[in-house]
Amino acid sequence: MDGGHGPDLLLIILAGGLSGLGWALLADALTPRERPPAQDNTLALLDFARGRGAAAAAVGLITLVITRWPVAALGAAALALMGPSLVGGARAEKLAASQIEALALWTESLRDTIAGAVGLEQAIMVTAQTAPPAVAEELANLSDRLRMRVSLPTALHQFADDLDDPSADLIVAALILNAKLRGPGLRQVLSSLADAARAELDMRGRITAGRSSTRHSVQIVIGITALFVVGLVLLSPDYVEPYRSFTGQIVMVVVLGLFAVGLWWLRRLSSFELPERFLTTTDTGTGALR
Repeated sequence: MDGGHGPDLLLIILAGGLSGLGWALLADALTPRERPPAQDNTLALLDFARGRGAAAAAVGLITLVITRWPVAALGAAALALMGPSLVGGARAEKLAASQIEALALWTESLRDTIAGAVGLEQAIMVTAQTAPPAVAEELANLSDRLRMRVSLPTALHQFADDLDDPSADLIVAALILNAKLRGPGLRQVLSSLADAARAELDMRGRITAGRSSTRHSVQIVIGITALFVVGLVLLSPDYVEPYRSFTGQIVMVVVLGLFAVGLWWLRRLSSFELPERFLTTTDTGTGALR
């Protein structure tokens, strides 16, 4: 075989592989399956990954056709696969903020209900019926556990696991201590916890507003870089001709590596790391403070 046909053969093989992978992932994502209830969340994540994988394969194939650079095709596919994670996060922050606000409202409702000389367990079941939407499902599960005669501390630990938020742990821990000790002053504690939740919500809002500019910077960097590369390939192919060689592809690996490190750094700047939860549930179903 003529040595000049080597790169063309490599491009053909890579294009066929990306195309086949994309079609396989798309067909797999569209195939209906019976889903056991306990595995719904896991399968939903797998379906999401399959759909994103098909899109990444398509982006890689298009990049390969336009540029004829295998490294660029792989880089574009990786960017399409990881892009939403790099530039996203705003929706998750809004959901977390709405959950904290809902917890503050529910805590105040629980405080007011207890003020009517109602026990904690009964107050929880009453307030679960009018809970804010962001925590309605978790509170409904908590109420159902209490109706099934699950002990209040155990049910509250499971409620904290459902919420999976360190701010919720603080509120639930106070309820667990009161359920075990039956001491006075729960109304004052709930008032203080509601105020603390609203203060944290305000703090998170300020932090989110400050990080939004960094998140937009990531989006701008990715967009401008992609347009710049496509423009060079289409409008000035002679300028980027050296990248078609083996050495040029090696250099592109280094360039894309530096680009990836920069995106990772920007992502770190725009992300918010929550403190570790201190309420845990053991394998036997009982809770523990950490």
